[in-house]
Amino acid sequence: MSVNKVILVGRLGKDPETRYTSGGQAVCHFSMATDESYKDKNGERQKRTEWHRITVWGKQAEIAQQYLKKGAQIYLEGSIRSGEWTDKEGQKKTSYEINASNFRMLGSKSDSTGSSYRANSAAAGSADFDGGPTAPAEHEQAGPEVSDEDIPF
Repeated sequence: MSVNKVILVGRLGKDPETRYTSGGQAVCHFSMATDESYKDKNGERQKRTEWHRITVWGKQAEIAQQYLKKGAQIYLEGSIRSGEWTDKEGQKKTSYEINASNFRMLGSKSDSTGSSYRANSAAAGSADFDGGPTAPAEHEQAGPEVSDEDIPF
């Protein structure tokens, strides 16, 4: 048995871009940044940012296009997909992307998105995906303000 599952909490690097397959299925792409803070060997705090390419399919792709904006903070679950291609110089390259199975917008109304929705699909990315179950999330009470520095990962 094996598992290919990714969980990310981060911010969108740009507005989502949605296109439609010849069969009419929505596919949405966006970039997402995750930050990691650590202390270097001199004891100074350092910050490293990782960028992730995200793909969302079907009804949740349409929700992502409608509600997500650059800078929005989201919780995302999915799987890693790799692809090989050849560059202009003939070198083989491998790229990685996250095929999202569900996401949830985080933050308060003062954030750039202004609302909290959840998109979920058990069959995201499959060719016969019909939109799957997607429902608005319950609005949650905002707790104390939490900055990116407060997140332990």
